[in-house]
Amino acid sequence: MSQAFNILFLCTGNSCRSQMAEGWARWLGSPLFSIQSAGIEAHGKNPRAIAVMREAGLDISNQESTRVTAAMLEQADLVVTVCGHADEHCPVLPAGTNKEHWPLDDPAKATGSEDEIMNVFRTSRDNIKQRVQDLLARYHNSE
Repeated sequence: MSQAFNILFLCTGNSCRSQMAEGWARWLGSPLFSIQSAGIEAHGKNPRAIAVMREAGLDISNQESTRVTAAMLEQADLVVTVCGHADEHCPVLPAGTNKEHWPLDDPAKATGSEDEIMNVFRTSRDNIKQRVQDLLARYHNSE
């Protein structure tokens, strides 16, 4: 790969799933991949997402919760939507930009005790890690 392959993870609020995907992809994919995440809206980062990523040894607390821009879409070689809402409301992508959809449940909607909620976040984190590993392997091997 001569230049970094640009991946944009897109979610509704850029607070949980896309933040975790960005964290995993940066950790697992540097320097072969350039990684960003954004939302249709920006809701700020979810403290539980930060906590479960920290448990796994990754600090995502310095990542930004941002709204997707035309420039982000223009730079992206691949846009990965990580929720149905973002998939349905994804802006029109520039010609040649690939898109993939991951139908991930929103851990922020989990209910129950704090332990039960955190376990939903951990399951989401681990699922996202596996998906990111598979994605990076697919795109790395296709170059």
